[in-house]
Amino acid sequence: MLIKILKFVKSFLILVTFLSCGKMQNNNEIIFLPMVEKQLTNSSKNHALDNNDNFSPDGNYLCYDTRATIYNENLANCKSIEKVEIATGVETILWQPENITGENAAPGIAAVSYHPKENKVIFIHGPFLSEVKHRGYYNIRNRNGVEVDGNGKGILTKVDFRDILNSETTHGAHRGGTHRHEYSRTGNRIGFTYDDFILQTYDRTIGYLEKSPNSANEATHFFSVILKPSEIGKSKPGEIEKANDDSWVDSLGTMRAFIGKVRNGNGIDYSSDLFVADIPLDVDITSSFSGNKFEYPNPAKGIKIRRLTNGMKASGIVRGSFDGKSIAFTALDENSIKQLFIIKADGSQIVPKKVTNFNSDVNNIRWHANNNWIFFISNGNIFAANVDLENSGLTIQFTNDNLERSQLVVSNDGKLLAYVIPTETKDKKSKVIKDAVGRDFMQIFIMQINWDEINSQ
Repeated sequence: MLIKILKFVKSFLILVTFLSCGKMQNNNEIIFLPMVEKQLTNSSKNHALDNNDNFSPDGNYLCYDTRATIYNENLANCKSIEKVEIATGVETILWQPENITGENAAPGIAAVSYHPKENKVIFIHGPFLSEVKHRGYYNIRNRNGVEVDGNGKGILTKVDFRDILNSETTHGAHRGGTHRHEYSRTGNRIGFTYDDFILQTYDRTIGYLEKSPNSANEATHFFSVILKPSEIGKSKPGEIEKANDDSWVDSLGTMRAFIGKVRNGNGIDYSSDLFVADIPLDVDITSSFSGNKFEYPNPAKGIKIRRLTNGMKASGIVRGSFDGKSIAFTALDENSIKQLFIIKADGSQIVPKKVTNFNSDVNNIRWHANNNWIFFISNGNIFAANVDLENSGLTIQFTNDNLERSQLVVSNDGKLLAYVIPTETKDKKSKVIKDAVGRDFMQIFIMQINWDEINSQ
């Protein structure tokens, strides 16, 4: 009798999942398999994972920033870069510089990621207070990348150099703002988005950094854009005006996938399509041009851009599988709902495969290291879709409630998920407190994945 009841409950939960999250298409099956989630942080500050590479190489820590804890949501008012130990919940400040709070604020620090092999993190950093007089306050065209040690000793390293003072930009420097820095899995290259300060008639683009003895000033890395976009509103059919939502595809950092805003054939409309930049290891980053007051920077010689989709409405950070053979991305379907797609990275696949057919947007996509599963969030709930050729079509749902989960990240071994949820937080006097814009603080939650149970489905 008990077995019959349990089977009925499972069937009912599958039906609820089907009705609330999406239709089953192409024999897709959605199975509700609840996993236990645990609140990791409790302190009265925001904990922004920002969908970066937040797990430490050993899997014992998560790094985060504290945006919107003080004054407003602008990253200019973010005060600290921190880590939390997963086993204990103990939080450690890694970097907390002197700062100015307000509408005009500095330095502004955020968007942190761990190095894949070393105990250090990288993040965006605006002008130090000593630089505000000649650099101005924080904004998206006024920031750099820095690294700090993961032990909490506050040892800071400047990764890139910013130069807007010379009519000819210092070779190897940039003249704007780098953002959302991401190490390749080997750590040999750093990808980022870039906004130019000198020529603001150009929209956002992407770039990369490499260590070089020829790096500008005291920076450790040499700068190059990956793509020079067309000026805003002046592109020809097929030309890219904006590049963002980028990520490394392969471990070596020879493929950088991104979403490009590209002019359609009619010369009027735009599409947001998936592209790949091929950057062979023998590309000499010092062959790039850093620009001047009249000319926009040019990429290093030997970089090639490939277009993988045509006429889509893609958005959100793209993700390469661990073997570098596939790229996952999200795009609007015919009902203007954001769905999950995958496509081969080598360009041999003409039409991307549609993985989901949900009634609510798919976001925060992340691959498992075995290349067979993609995790994502839809309507605040966590899912994993199997994209292995043999079992493709199976989707597992881990949660089924009304919580607002976001900023999903996955441990390197694929056994642990981390994400944030707005959570009622109380101070030492048991008084409920809110963040800078009156919302519940973002707290980090973790979920242990039971793969034995999943593989038994």
